[in-house]
Amino acid sequence: MEVTSVVQLDQTKAKDEYPNLSLRPLQVSDVDDFMVWASDEKNYIKNIVVPHPWLRAICIDDRPVGAISVSANSGNDKCRGELGYVLASKYWGKGIVTRAVKMVVDTIFVEWPHLERLEALVNVENVGSQRELEKAGFQREGVLRKYFIVKGRSRDRVMFSFLSTDYQS
Repeated sequence: MEVTSVVQLDQTKAKDEYPNLSLRPLQVSDVDDFMVWASDEKNYIKNIVVPHPWLRAICIDDRPVGAISVSANSGNDKCRGELGYVLASKYWGKGIVTRAVKMVVDTIFVEWPHLERLEALVNVENVGSQRELEKAGFQREGVLRKYFIVKGRSRDRVMFSFLSTDYQS
């Protein structure tokens, strides 16, 4: 099922320099904007072109500046989904990811009623991303030591979660 809705933040909840922040499906016409942040050397994007069940562009004034996604699991793990996001470096530290994550939380448990747990894995060194998740209501669960390999070196990741029962409408 294709979801084509645009998600916008209730402006009574947040006032800042990006009042026109929204989430929407990426379109072919977004290619130029997409390449600006997708090719940004400060971002690590893995498998962005693989078909994705829930991926939205993070937009300011309807121009993509990043992306946010939820990856589905199957079988006995179908109650869990993994959150991922990327943002152009010039927008880092402005609370955009926190707002985008809150928008996802506001919709994903409704769109995917089978989902009970939304997880996010963050590099231990990425303190900014960890703060963004905590501000969005995610709980830090612990460090997964030597969890994955990047450029031949094993890395630690921090596990965060948000449960469907944590959601307050």
